[in-house]
Amino acid sequence: MSSLHPLDDYHSEGKRKARKLVRKALTRPVITSILDTTVWGEENVEGLDGAYIVVGNHTSHLDAPMVFSLLPDHMTERLATGAAADYFYRKKGISKLTSLFFNTYPIERKGKYSGPETGRAVGMTGRLLRDGIPILIFPEGTRSRDGKMGRFKPGAAALAIANEIPIVPLAMTGGYEAMPVGRFLPTLNHPPVDLFIGKPMHAKDGEDAEEFIDRVQTHIVMMLDQRSANPDPSVTPTIKGVTGAPDASGDVSGLDEAGVDDAGLDDAGTPDDAGTPDD
Repeated sequence: MSSLHPLDDYHSEGKRKARKLVRKALTRPVITSILDTTVWGEENVEGLDGAYIVVGNHTSHLDAPMVFSLLPDHMTERLATGAAADYFYRKKGISKLTSLFFNTYPIERKGKYSGPETGRAVGMTGRLLRDGIPILIFPEGTRSRDGKMGRFKPGAAALAIANEIPIVPLAMTGGYEAMPVGRFLPTLNHPPVDLFIGKPMHAKDGEDAEEFIDRVQTHIVMMLDQRSANPDPSVTPTIKGVTGAPDASGDVSGLDEAGVDDAGLDDAGTPDDAGTPDD
C-alpha cells in the first residue's frame, strides 16, 4: 500500500490565503449575486477554534458552496470536506481545483476506487480531526431528492465522541427550491436562502453515536421549524416532510431499516458517503 495521503496542505498558510482570496473575489460574490442570502447565529461560533464537525442538512449542490462562502472566515479558512477519490482525485487538475474551492480531502468509496493510490486516504477524516482540522459532513449521505430531510447516519457523531470534539449544527433553507436535484444551474429569480448556525453541541456522558446524532438532527429540525439559530427547545416542531428523522422528543420509533443499521462508517472508522459529494 502507498504511503498515507499527507496532511501538510491542510496546514499551509499559502493555501489558506489562496482559498480566502478565492472566497472573497469569486465564490462569495457569485453566491450572493445569484441568491438572496442571510446568515444567522454567527455569535454562536465566535472564538470557536481547533477541531470540530459541522453537520448540516443536504438538499442541493448549492449547499457546499453556500457553507464555504457564507460561514465566518475563521471557520472557512481551515474547514475541510471529503470528496470522492474515484471522481475528484483521478486527475490532478480536478483535485487541485476542488481543493482550492472546498479544501477537500479524498474519500475512497468502497468498490469504486482502485489504482496505485489506493489506500492512501485510509482514515483521512480521523487523521485531520486529530490534527486540529475542522470537517464538514452531510450525514444524510446524499442530497434529498424531494426536499425532505432523511435520517442522519451516526458516523459524524461517532467521530465527535471518539475525538472529544463538538458538532456545530447547521440548518439551511432555500437550497432545494433554488437548485433541486436535476437542475444544473440555480433558478434565475434570486431565490432566498438562509443559513442558521447553532451553538456547538457535545455528546453527553454515556451517550452513544446514534443518540447523539439524533439529538443533533432534532436540534436542526427545530432550527428549521422556528427559523432560528437558537430555537426554543420547549416548542414542538410543526415542520413537515422529514423522512425518518427523530421528533423533538428524540423518538425514532417507526423508522424503516434503511439508515437505522447503517453506521455510516468504513473500516477505518471514518464516514464513507456522509460528507462525500454525490451524483
